[in-house]
Amino acid sequence: MTKIVYRLYTALLLLGVLPAATAQQFITIATKSNALVYQVNAQKELNTVYFGEKLLNDTDYARVAKEYHQGNEYTGIYNAAYTPSGSKNLLEPAIAVTHADGNTSLDLHYVSHTTTAVTAGVTQTEIVLKDPVYAFEVHLFIKSFFDTDVIEQWTTILHNEKGNVVLGKFASANLYIKGNNDFWLTNYYGEWAREMRPEEVRLTHGVKTLDSKLGTRADLLQAPVFMVSLQKPATEDEGNVLMGGLEWAGNFRTDFEIDPFNNLKIISGINNAASAYRLKKSEVFTTPKFWYTLSGKGKGFASRNIHQWARKHKVLTGEGDRMTLLNNWEATFFDFDEAKLKALIADSKKLGVDLFLLDDGWFGNNHPRNGDNAGLGDWQPNKKKLPNGIATLVQAAKDNHVKFGIWIEPEMVNPASDLYKKHPDWVVKQPGRPEHYFRNQLVLDLANPKVQDFVYGVVDDLFTQNKDLAYIKWDCNAVIFNAYSSYLKDNQQNFYVDYVNGLYKVLKRIRAKYPTTPIMLCSGGGGRVDYGTLEYFTEFWPSDNTDPLERIFLQWEYSYFYPANTLSAHVTDWGKQPIKYRVDVAMMGRLGFDIVVSQLSANDLAFCQKAIATYNGLKPLILQGEQYRLQSPWGNDAASVSYVNQGATEAVVFAYQVSNRHESGTKTPIKLKGLDANASYKVEEINIYPGKKPVVETAVFSGDFLMKVGVNPNVNTTNTSVVLKLAKV
Repeated sequence: MTKIVYRLYTALLLLGVLPAATAQQFITIATKSNALVYQVNAQKELNTVYFGEKLLNDTDYARVAKEYHQGNEYTGIYNAAYTPSGSKNLLEPAIAVTHADGNTSLDLHYVSHTTTAVTAGVTQTEIVLKDPVYAFEVHLFIKSFFDTDVIEQWTTILHNEKGNVVLGKFASANLYIKGNNDFWLTNYYGEWAREMRPEEVRLTHGVKTLDSKLGTRADLLQAPVFMVSLQKPATEDEGNVLMGGLEWAGNFRTDFEIDPFNNLKIISGINNAASAYRLKKSEVFTTPKFWYTLSGKGKGFASRNIHQWARKHKVLTGEGDRMTLLNNWEATFFDFDEAKLKALIADSKKLGVDLFLLDDGWFGNNHPRNGDNAGLGDWQPNKKKLPNGIATLVQAAKDNHVKFGIWIEPEMVNPASDLYKKHPDWVVKQPGRPEHYFRNQLVLDLANPKVQDFVYGVVDDLFTQNKDLAYIKWDCNAVIFNAYSSYLKDNQQNFYVDYVNGLYKVLKRIRAKYPTTPIMLCSGGGGRVDYGTLEYFTEFWPSDNTDPLERIFLQWEYSYFYPANTLSAHVTDWGKQPIKYRVDVAMMGRLGFDIVVSQLSANDLAFCQKAIATYNGLKPLILQGEQYRLQSPWGNDAASVSYVNQGATEAVVFAYQVSNRHESGTKTPIKLKGLDANASYKVEEINIYPGKKPVVETAVFSGDFLMKVGVNPNVNTTNTSVVLKLAKV
């Protein structure tokens, strides 16, 4: 449409000359602070006309549409709500299809929409789009969590064409943010023991893509979460920032495209690489959810909204308790027997934790699990190590008044296993090609319903045979090489999607029978962390790197997107820091231990015992409180984080030395956040090592003073960590 015709059309519309059927319609999805507004134009195209801070008057969104887009001949092209490929789209599409007749064009017109209340403060809008030529439709779902400013989006795709349709791309969401400012992307890359390394870049014209093609353990090299700052890089407490991520345990792809008019499109969904999905007639394809939140008050405000949303709506028992535990891995690795484990179970009681966790190495007989090169798939207790099975260990835990948990890796198989020999067709591998191993193992084909039954049976058998089993650590150490499913036969392009959906089917069955049993989500560290999977898990393992200094940086970055009660943090022998430092760092999440208790000195043991008791008293505050990042470990001698309860009557502050340079430390006070400025708080140091004196004098300060001036935790190279407790007086 030319500019002259467009202006004439607009004038006639405003004068009422054009018939009402062509009047433009607006669909507004609102949260407490923000609004996402779509417009249905006269051609029945659905376009995004506004996404930002909510306006006081809904009627003003029509004016926004007029001011932003009037006279732009590309209106309806660049700002399409869900951009199809092959019609008039000029940029990266959200969806691409090959119809049953071979045609690759797609046009999507608005048909209808409905908005329903899901629960208090949660609404869901469904928008139906259809192609006017082909029997092909897309349903957009937008779920609004009002109080937390979080929105989830996903789509369903279906058709009634005469044959199969191939989906070349199938995004969950297609965001459009009006330009006239710079956009700064923060994404996270890594490797084993180097997870969540941040990097921030200014987005330039063209497409920047974050993706994974690993199949399983998909987050190993690239995390599915991100931040985008608008206008300038946001800080903890200032600036406009969008945070988001895909809820999917497999290959993901997020595109960031700056168009010629400086607008930003964000398209996120399952990675379509090697995954053009063949969709049958009447079959409904559902994309994973994409979540996001927009903050005008910096990163901290956004992350606290995410934490509230996650605890209430996403994470399994997100508002519940978490158990402390002792894990045997670093105490024994694969070298243990029943006597050693019973001694460690007794040590769990002595230490004061809630649970003993038996890690890798307890299974396999024809192929004993004495290393990582054998036994996966053969989930029977090793008779040499455990002649009386798991039940005797569960009973030993019960006798010691602690609970018992166990490690499994049910999605995987070693070639040295009975399972591999019995069911080679269950293994993901290319026929006629050499096998490629990751950690000496291969992946089982969860696209196959029989494999799904097997993996479910691994878990169900453990619970059936051990009624008091109280915890599972679910690991996933390998990526997918030579992707091929014997079950899917000539439908290999569906494999990566069907694998993850197969995993979710298993997890749904487990949760239907065992709805609240704690399960840790582990993937050789943080190789699988997303909110789609955390619906079935209570917590995740951020990294196999448990050096407490490294963990401060790791936990800092994870904390932007995930609340403390999801983060498993263990005290181990990694690093050279004293036991107090290691415990203080681990107390920032779900506290656990992976140490040899019998080798602790008397003072170290006494400190750990008291620290666990202290942590149990602080758990509601740490696991459910509002988190404030006070001083970053990046570029500072010390890092500090606090947690404040609802009502701001209590808080706990952690401070850590992160530099060993001469005379490094906290020279000036650290300003606190989230307190009541008009209240007074007693500040005292806790978690003090036996025989040591506090380095922070107990005193009473106003909340105003603590937030404007602060308190110095006196962290330095000889006093490497300090924990402060605040209580309103």
